[in-house]
Amino acid sequence: MARKKSKANYFTSETEAYINKYNTSEDNEYRNAIFTEHIYYPFYKLAENIIHTFKFYYTDVDKIEDLKHEIVSMLLEEKIMKFDANNGAKAYSYFGTIVKRWLINYNNKNYKNLKKIGTFDEMYDGYESKFDVDEEGSITLGQFLDFYVDEMYQELEEVFPKDSERKIADAILTIFKTRQDLDIFKKKALYIYIREMTDCETPHLTKVVNRLKEEYYLIYNEYYKQGLIRTKAL
Repeated sequence: MARKKSKANYFTSETEAYINKYNTSEDNEYRNAIFTEHIYYPFYKLAENIIHTFKFYYTDVDKIEDLKHEIVSMLLEEKIMKFDANNGAKAYSYFGTIVKRWLINYNNKNYKNLKKIGTFDEMYDGYESKFDVDEEGSITLGQFLDFYVDEMYQELEEVFPKDSERKIADAILTIFKTRQDLDIFKKKALYIYIREMTDCETPHLTKVVNRLKEEYYLIYNEYYKQGLIRTKAL
């Protein structure tokens, strides 16, 4: 029996059509009406669902409600006009990716135990590090994993030129980034979780996972050979 596809009922093809109308109209009054009646709520619910799904709760606002409105404002002021349906992207996926990345950066900035930027020892003099290096000049595996995720986000479009694969990779990297807040540890359960997030089939998921593993080991081996990584709890 075929697996039932998940559906974001609040963010439909009609929502995408109104976003396109918003972007192509030059009538500010008409655009304001479209946004208020047809776009605001889908953006609001998208922000709400991503915040609670990935537990982005490190915030510098008094209420999560304020964070939702901040995200909606960000999408309206900075991102909505950049959406182009002719590029093949779906609005739900496009704006969902933007919100997740924005929240990852926002969450990390507000996390009370954020690692400070340091430098490697004198043999790496002049090289700015993204890690806290201990007295032995090494980093934890957890620090390296965060570094790997950030690197992959920078290269996501290059490594995964297909939108469908990039969507899966983004979901996997988001799980890596928020791993401390997840209660799912079994591989099978994680696969099901990612499939529900991306609505992908297992062969496609496996293909993306294998590609991410290749990139991980390439970066890992570089730092391992330099003696910078020490195994420790993630």
